[in-house]
Amino acid sequence: MKVKVYVEGGGDHNKDLDTRCRKGFSEFFRKAGVPRGTLSVVRCGGRSSAWNRFRTSHENAGPDDFPILLVDSEAPVAQADPWEHVRRRPGDGWQRPSGASQDQIHLMVQAMEAWFHADKAKVQEYFGQGFRLASLKSRTDIENIPKADLYDGMQMATRDCPKKGEYSKGQHSFEILALIDPAKVRTASPHAERLLNVLDRVCAP
Repeated sequence: MKVKVYVEGGGDHNKDLDTRCRKGFSEFFRKAGVPRGTLSVVRCGGRSSAWNRFRTSHENAGPDDFPILLVDSEAPVAQADPWEHVRRRPGDGWQRPSGASQDQIHLMVQAMEAWFHADKAKVQEYFGQGFRLASLKSRTDIENIPKADLYDGMQMATRDCPKKGEYSKGQHSFEILALIDPAKVRTASPHAERLLNVLDRVCAP
């Protein structure tokens, strides 16, 4: 099976971000137990670009191809079906492609930064001196932290960090992703658990 994960993240046409994204997600998945070399990660830049590239890949997929779309939910997820979430969400309106399964769409709820809240110790270790742990939300139901609070908290926590500087999504996010513990993310985020369960299955030797 040729598994490709089409990921929303950062601006378009940036080779450095492509490399950071690929390394970050690949290391996260490896630590989660996904066998090395069984999937590839494609950073697609903006959200619409990720959707379009996934849809094109799905429409042209051969019998051994398995494209997956991975995007921020951007908001609370009320529907059990992720396809319904992106269909109803203002600004998306994405219709489930013919033949696409539930296993082919996954959400980071409400954004990737929620995963960081599952392993704050690693985030603090990454930024080092000056990191304000108390600026991050203490709640354990990380999927219910509003997206704006995720970003604001990361920026407030890092504004006095001389080692890395204030948090920047493109500059820091993928490096942090490579450091955090997938087991902690699985426990705190049902949608991350769902993604990793699917990868466990489709990437099995």
